[in-house]
Amino acid sequence: MKLFVKDPDFYKKAAQIAIPISLQSMITIGVNLADNVMVGKLGETTLSATSLANQFVGIFQICCMGLGMGASVLTARFWGMKDIPSLKKALSLMIRLCAFLAIVVFTIPTLLFPASIMRLYTNEAPVVAEGLRYFKWIFPCYILQGLALTCTIVLRSVGQVKIPLFSSIGAFFVNVFFNYILIFGKLGLPAMGIEGAALGTLIARIFEFIFICGYLLFIDKKISYRVSDIFIKCGDLLKTYISISMPVFVSDTLLALGNSAVAMVMGRIGQNFVSANAITVVTQQLSTVLIQGICHASCIVTGHTLGEGYKEKAQDEAWTFLGLSMVIGLVGSVIILIISTPIINFYNITDETKAIAHELMNSIALIVVFQSMNSILTKGVLRGGGDTKFLMAADILFLWVLSIPLGALAGLIWHLDAFWIYFFLKIDQIVKSVWCIFRLRSGKWIKVIK
Repeated sequence: MKLFVKDPDFYKKAAQIAIPISLQSMITIGVNLADNVMVGKLGETTLSATSLANQFVGIFQICCMGLGMGASVLTARFWGMKDIPSLKKALSLMIRLCAFLAIVVFTIPTLLFPASIMRLYTNEAPVVAEGLRYFKWIFPCYILQGLALTCTIVLRSVGQVKIPLFSSIGAFFVNVFFNYILIFGKLGLPAMGIEGAALGTLIARIFEFIFICGYLLFIDKKISYRVSDIFIKCGDLLKTYISISMPVFVSDTLLALGNSAVAMVMGRIGQNFVSANAITVVTQQLSTVLIQGICHASCIVTGHTLGEGYKEKAQDEAWTFLGLSMVIGLVGSVIILIISTPIINFYNITDETKAIAHELMNSIALIVVFQSMNSILTKGVLRGGGDTKFLMAADILFLWVLSIPLGALAGLIWHLDAFWIYFFLKIDQIVKSVWCIFRLRSGKWIKVIK
């Protein structure tokens, strides 16, 4: 075992993928932070409503990540094999599934049962009412964001990382501009409050969809994928696609549902806890942008290396990614501890909510070290190796057997401090990181894709 390989080309390739993705993540988080701050000016009820409504939207986003990352396991491997026809088929299957998921599973329920969705997360009538106003404008985002997000992941898997970055930069300015004028009623427009936040987000999603999908379908020459390719016959790849991609989708979907269950627990602890968590989530994301970049880079690099037929090289690179994850996790922890107080003081919240937010920040600073290791192994290296069924079992077992029951007991029965409630809600991050290290050591994570 070598914790760090001595191959400059490896670090160069990983950096070329990770840095643009990290910058894109930072821009996305900047949008979320700006949204949070502007919505937070409207009061804690509106902030809580936006946070909880976005929990349901977040389920969809994570499902799309599952579809996209599942497809990218195949597209990265096919790219390494120079098998473009199979790559196109995997992309077509992903687009069809994404469209079905967006329209049937999320858009229709949001239109028909918005109040029922909000009541999954909270029983507080004012919060539910604000959430309904938010859902009124946000529902078209499912199909727009779903296709843009999944196609972004596939573009990254073949080394196209700059286009998604440019898209995010543009979406940042579009979102912040329209949110500001629509929420507060600037430039002669009426103040729409939470509805303005939803409409501003929708306009940004339209921009992203046109930018990403327009590039892929009409400009890109690496894959040369066009509109007519969406309807190509993919039956010969279906079995392989289901075997590799569906466990990723199921795993990420269960993760999304688990995170939603965590939000339900938080919603029943109280509005103060929800508002505090909304603040800490953005801060956590901001401190871990490099984790997201390395996570995607590790999946793509591993797929390319295995596609070229170098198994021992992939194993050595995997240990290097683990070493990098430890370093990045520790850096993220320090960043959280440094920026937590200024971030919390920036919000217009009560002293009780501030106290809860400080406890959550301290807990996150501990968890983020293990989150970094877990993410880069499960969503990166092992997934890139095709070990998707093992990862699905890990996500199901530890999230649903440990985190959710212990978090519910800590918050609703034992009434522990916020630090320990969050710790138990995220304890799966610790256990999975240790378990996956043993899996990495065994070498069984490297799967043959035919």
